[in-house]
Amino acid sequence: MLPQNKKTRILLVDDHTVVRKGIRMILSAQPDLEVVAEAKNGLEAVTEAERTQPDVVIMDVNMEGLNGIEGARRIGEICPRTRVLALSMHRDAVYVREMLRAGAKGYLVKDADDDALLDAVRAVARGEAYLSPSVADAVLTDYRKHVTNPVDLLTAREREVLQLIAEGKTNKDIANQLSLSVYTVEAHRSRLMEKLNLHSTGDLVRFAIRNGFIS
Repeated sequence: MLPQNKKTRILLVDDHTVVRKGIRMILSAQPDLEVVAEAKNGLEAVTEAERTQPDVVIMDVNMEGLNGIEGARRIGEICPRTRVLALSMHRDAVYVREMLRAGAKGYLVKDADDDALLDAVRAVARGEAYLSPSVADAVLTDYRKHVTNPVDLLTAREREVLQLIAEGKTNKDIANQLSLSVYTVEAHRSRLMEKLNLHSTGDLVRFAIRNGFIS
């Protein structure tokens, strides 16, 4: 969190001079924002970030030499307090995913209006995440496809049922405790096995123990 009355110091990175000038004009008109440096590629961005230690880097994704993804990763290593806001014409989830993996706190599409740009910069400066609404759905869909922890696939109700199964409760016990029908509990049990690729109650219990549902 920045101290009150302290300007957010910004490094602006884009390989198009006209784009940088336009963004600088928008930012410089705000009393709480200050552009302290510019760069036209990822290599320059890393050098300028190390020199100026900005609060926020607005980073174009596609640039020659060193792209924004690798640039964001390197800046995160040398300037851990600096936050990166990705700026791109691409709405494809793969670009968003890779920028977020590289440490970016936000992703803004280039056709966003001035207010969205300012909202994004201020949110990222506060340490909050920001995604352009036009890429949010793609990101959620992509996340579901690439989820690495099977627990994340489960609904809140399925997690409840899994815990009760692991505690040794019968379908009837679970139905009574959760005010569900026995048939609904059986359906939850079947979906749990399908989602987790498990084949017996014992497998479910072992999975629950490994993932902290019961001790």
